[in-house]
Amino acid sequence: GDTDVRARADRRARHVGPAAAAARFAEGLELWAGTALAGIPGPYAAAQRARLGELRLSVQEEHLAAAVDLGSYDQAAAELSALVAGHPLRERLRELQMHALYGAGRQAEALEAFRQTARLLRDELGIDPGPALRSMHQRILGTDPALLSPAPPPATPSPPQPAPIPAQLPADIVHFTGRDAQLDALTALAQNAGSAVVITAIGGTAGIGKTALAVRWAHQAAASFPDGQLYVNLRGFDPTGTPLEAGAAVRGFLHALGVPPARIPADPGAQAGLYRSLLAGRRMLVVLDNARDPAQVRPLLPGSPGCLALVTSRNQLTGLAAVDGAHTLTLDLLSPQEACDLLAHRLGAERTAAEPEAVEELAELCVRLPLALNITAARAAARPAFPLAVFATQLRQARDRLTALDTGDSPADVRAVFSWSYRALSPAAARTFRLLGVHPGPDATAPATASLTAVSREQASAALDELASAHLLTEHAPGRYAFHDLLRAYAADQARTHDTGEEQHRALHRMLDHYLHTAYAADRLLRPVRMDMITLAPPRPGTAPEELADDKQAWQWLEAEHPVLLAAIAQAAAQGFDLHACHLLWTLLTFLDRRGKWHDSLAAQAVSLAAAQRLGNLAEQPFAHRALGIFCGRLGSYADADTHLRRALDLYRQLGDDAGQGATHFLLATTRELQ
Repeated sequence: GDTDVRARADRRARHVGPAAAAARFAEGLELWAGTALAGIPGPYAAAQRARLGELRLSVQEEHLAAAVDLGSYDQAAAELSALVAGHPLRERLRELQMHALYGAGRQAEALEAFRQTARLLRDELGIDPGPALRSMHQRILGTDPALLSPAPPPATPSPPQPAPIPAQLPADIVHFTGRDAQLDALTALAQNAGSAVVITAIGGTAGIGKTALAVRWAHQAAASFPDGQLYVNLRGFDPTGTPLEAGAAVRGFLHALGVPPARIPADPGAQAGLYRSLLAGRRMLVVLDNARDPAQVRPLLPGSPGCLALVTSRNQLTGLAAVDGAHTLTLDLLSPQEACDLLAHRLGAERTAAEPEAVEELAELCVRLPLALNITAARAAARPAFPLAVFATQLRQARDRLTALDTGDSPADVRAVFSWSYRALSPAAARTFRLLGVHPGPDATAPATASLTAVSREQASAALDELASAHLLTEHAPGRYAFHDLLRAYAADQARTHDTGEEQHRALHRMLDHYLHTAYAADRLLRPVRMDMITLAPPRPGTAPEELADDKQAWQWLEAEHPVLLAAIAQAAAQGFDLHACHLLWTLLTFLDRRGKWHDSLAAQAVSLAAAQRLGNLAEQPFAHRALGIFCGRLGSYADADTHLRRALDLYRQLGDDAGQGATHFLLATTRELQ
């Protein structure tokens, strides 16, 4: 009976796949009950017992092979451990065990299984492992991604998985008004995308509406780019002075295009080449928002006809026009009619028609700048019973008070609008606005804001909602609030004016404590056992770290917050919180490694190492070197990995830390093996 079941399972595996085969193999194994021909003497019975025992073992092998093909790595590894113990020289079992361990994320154990087998075969039989076992060893060393994919049946191979279609555009602008001529111009340029790469650079001053125009047109044109839309904010003029590196943006696009971290090359040029290769033959829209200069943009430009790159910047980006053939489109202030139309769209045609003179004055007082007009409209919309003339008078007076600061340039002029709106805030919202100016960005949540301002989460949420209603913050994703960079700079300026240096320092300390203690709790859930445990100082009074229920919630929190945490490391080091910089990296290491954020974290690790060296405390330095060694090894920079790991080893020796030395020796050996 079991022979027949196995034959049917073999046929099933060839024609249906591992799931059906696994079911048939399991059916065959269920027919086995005890030892065959137990108690029957004689050579014939002994021969049959041996034959049937071999048959059962081969069915177990095929059953576990099907489980591995299905991705049931943990279960297969557990069963194989017992089988290997009983049959230590059976190479097929060892091969499956290595595959299952690797699939379960236990690469080191998989490689150790090979070493044990090779040693056992040489000691017992005087032979080397066979070709199949050696091949599995090499594939695991090379992190072959095919090992983690279900093997398709040879007779009926499954169709290749379609490439992911990214849809990264921000939400469309609800109150977008005007710019009809510019929208038409972009549409005309896009019609040439079938024969060449079209690059359009939208330039103009801060707050002029470059991003709004790009996003509105991108949504209108999305159907013309069926292979997807990529978007990145390059933060070219962020008040923190840290634009997004082009390499980080390229890697973000590669991830959106479905490239696993292990397949992303270490060399930035190779990353850009892979990115362009993936776009070849596809019709894709790439929106590069808030670029600083052409050098930041060029690695992100597609190289394939049919794609279109839409770039926004405060600079003219004439280099893109001269060298890369970009079409330039410079935005001016809204026309008087467009500015009035924007206010009518936000406030209602009936209300604005009743006071046309007040509407025209508001438009001019806002210098016809969309950012200022939207802030003004938000305030007027919140007070529908007030005549618009009241708002015009208040804004005129606010502008007069800032005449000495008015340079005639619209970003400076718009400070009057900011000042007017800021003074209308409740005291709690105004304080929240100011202290958010010390937050590193790119965005903040209510729990983090509560620690920053030392209030309850309910009070923080109310303040954030008030700021969003006043258009001084944008809730760009549920529960996540971001500044326009002009408003961030204005908030920081108000903090310097109204809050003492000590108050700002305490707020920054609370915020860093919030992120550090929450990230520490998240790491404990993801990796309960670590050799290099650290001890945190208690958080400052007023800090309320978030409570995470389980490892799933921990992962979700780190996924959402890791850009903020990386920015917090840089800010902590810059503001004299070197220990926070070191410990924040410690809490992030597990997530960054498992998430494959190897390239993006190297800068943070270098900052953390410099902070550890400034502390002059040997206890913090070896971990920073070890972290750099791990990630350099992941990226194939073996010489750098060796340098950092050997430095960590020297420091652990000075500290007399045997466990640290052992862990570092292991990493050195792993790096050598990978090399």
